[in-house]
Amino acid sequence: MSKRTLFTYYSSSSSTPTPPETNARPPKNRRVEFCASDIISDPGLRKPIDEYSFEIRDQDKRAYALRGPTQQPVGFTFPRSWKSGEWRSFQQHWFGTYDWLEYSESKDAAFCFYCYLFFEPGKPDKWGSSVFAKVGIDKWKKALEKFDKHGASHSHCNARLKCDDFMNQRTSVTRKFEKQSKEEDNRYKTRLSSSLDVARFLIQQGDAFRGHDESSTSLNKGTFREMIDWYKDKVEVVKDAYYKGSKNCQMLSPFIQKDLTKACAEEVTSVIMDEIHGRRFSVLIDESRDVSIKEQMAMVLRFVNDEGKVLERFLGLKHIDKCTSIALKEALVGMISSHKLSMNMIRGQGYDGASNMRGEFNGVQKLVRDQNPYAFYVHCFAHQLQLVVVAVSTSTPAIADFFNYVPLIINTVGASCMRKDILLAKHHDSLLEKLENCEIATGRGLNQESSLARPGDTRWGSHLKTLLRILVMWEAILEVLEIVKKDSIKPTCTGGAFGLISKMESFDFVFIMHLMIEILSTTDTLSRALQRKDQDIVEAMHSIMSVKETLQDMRDNGWEPLFRRVKSFCDKNEIEVPDMDKEVNARGTSVRRRQKVTNMHFYHVEIFLAAIDAILTEMNHRFSEASSELLVCMASLNPRNSFSNFDVDKLVKLAEIYAEDFDVGHLAVLPSQLKAFHQRAKRNREFLGCTELSKVAEIMVKTTMNTSYPLVYRLVELTLILPVATASVERVFSAMSLLKTDLRRKIGDEWLNDLMICYVEKEIFRSISSDKIIHRFEDMKKRRRLVPKDNLVIAPHGED
Repeated sequence: MSKRTLFTYYSSSSSTPTPPETNARPPKNRRVEFCASDIISDPGLRKPIDEYSFEIRDQDKRAYALRGPTQQPVGFTFPRSWKSGEWRSFQQHWFGTYDWLEYSESKDAAFCFYCYLFFEPGKPDKWGSSVFAKVGIDKWKKALEKFDKHGASHSHCNARLKCDDFMNQRTSVTRKFEKQSKEEDNRYKTRLSSSLDVARFLIQQGDAFRGHDESSTSLNKGTFREMIDWYKDKVEVVKDAYYKGSKNCQMLSPFIQKDLTKACAEEVTSVIMDEIHGRRFSVLIDESRDVSIKEQMAMVLRFVNDEGKVLERFLGLKHIDKCTSIALKEALVGMISSHKLSMNMIRGQGYDGASNMRGEFNGVQKLVRDQNPYAFYVHCFAHQLQLVVVAVSTSTPAIADFFNYVPLIINTVGASCMRKDILLAKHHDSLLEKLENCEIATGRGLNQESSLARPGDTRWGSHLKTLLRILVMWEAILEVLEIVKKDSIKPTCTGGAFGLISKMESFDFVFIMHLMIEILSTTDTLSRALQRKDQDIVEAMHSIMSVKETLQDMRDNGWEPLFRRVKSFCDKNEIEVPDMDKEVNARGTSVRRRQKVTNMHFYHVEIFLAAIDAILTEMNHRFSEASSELLVCMASLNPRNSFSNFDVDKLVKLAEIYAEDFDVGHLAVLPSQLKAFHQRAKRNREFLGCTELSKVAEIMVKTTMNTSYPLVYRLVELTLILPVATASVERVFSAMSLLKTDLRRKIGDEWLNDLMICYVEKEIFRSISSDKIIHRFEDMKKRRRLVPKDNLVIAPHGED
């Protein structure tokens, strides 16, 4: 910065322009960093390697080489074109013959993977990626036959050799000059293994890595470095590896921590991709804001594995700038293609009720259906059920007034820590008194300390939880309200507590509370069933029908038992029970109108029947799609009562709906396979007592019936992958709130995604050996040191 004198200061305001500073510093060049989103699976959409910045070009090459060529899975339908008097298309078996071959779904063109990475622009060759991509469908077969006949071209062979040499860091020239002793190599492996062990522990626990001050004089260097120091003190070998080893390769830097996390996440993703292995799947996505007010989209895949089990695997997070349907659809396509999956393999999509997700004209489900008509959409059943509960809470004026008072009671009783302590103490004394009088039983898990919870419109089961807490802590709540009334200085607080006591000790409040507990208990059972990961659409439909039947039975036969329970509760708590035959003025109307009704009519008709009719009507409205043709056909696979609903015609119709998976020949053979399977299933003891379709798939795999009746198993598989609820995505967002907190709000999107994949899929993460992670860690970048080859054992997944 140049010095300013008095002359330049006063002359700056004059009309004479000030000459520019000649010694000003040039602007700082922004550092280019590698981003995993730059790696595009579709070879037709990639930019040339030369267009990447030279600073990250090698890292991009390594990322592409680790990902491998993009080859469509078995079962993918390649487009056909009329050329030279016949229909021609790309052939699946070419991938097995030519491992370097790639296919672009967007361009419908073939590419050479190695030529894309290491093609020499100065030496044109017809097998280079720039020319080979332009080979049309009519020339693919001839070109490949000629290539196979005359052998690989010189440029293609060089590109493949360069790729092998590039990925093999052990044979590089740098390794020849930087030879280390065996002891130093062992120390390096000890340091790397120690850092990986600590990183794995922190990832599994969802703890932070970094600290505010990581200097050597800091008393708290952060969890990662503090655990490394603890490791040194406990294990002498680790201590020697850090103090006697190289000081410029300690494997403690933040970049090493992120690389280790990414290596873990990529290994977990690799296991998930091996499980999918070209299978048809459904997608469950939802969006939510994190703590730093960033819109994040989470994606979960639902599919059936080799054992016939339904799995839901988390695929990753994606930051979205604008939460529009187009942006969500682009993010969905990007995440699907980045994992070398095809949009054509989607057979179901499940979202919540947001307009940008389920919209029939511009929503994500419509945009995906335009690209893949067999990606059938199912509105999340659990969200629909929650909307039913919210609607019932305002179904009648009396019930709506009841739920207006419930938050007031909770807020008044829990307004301060002192009131909460008094509430718990009074509840404790009440439990002791009931135990002495043998009114309640003792046992493990019973009579636990609890507090009041406020109901929420978006929290499943919160309404029932709140009412149950009020019922259990009834005496304690009334005593706290009396204390608030006596000790309050302000008349407003005294009057509020006075009114709440009068409201709680009224027959109306007690009656509606017991009624809503009984209704919500029925729907809560269904809500918990819908949140199961292995829940199938057929069982969900059966559960919905069972709830409707239970509610109808409650409407017909539930009044007398409910009234007896309410009356018993009122007698016990000295609450006046009104005369049911007495005529009173209609509630909510003026006395001048003189509309007289009996108390029995009010409680039985205007509250009891009205509430049950409202929930039945709302369920029929919300779950109207359960009567669609697709789900009616799927219901024929219900295994209850020895496949009593089995209907061959409906199942053939279901196969016709999935025309992409059943051709004309399959439809001709399918009826005979269905009849043979039905007869064998009724005779097989394995199916006795089977009530869930997911168990049918497992039994078919166990008894090899999936190979005897492949078309029937395909129908079962398509039915199982149709999503029921987005509970898995909600669990992902719950995990995100634990990983990205107020103290970690600046965590990067890429690192957050890597942490989320490992944290959500803990079972897979724990089964991966450390040697596999170290091997991927070394291949990700050019490393200063490498673990000795004889010390690195790559075990298969699930073995350590």
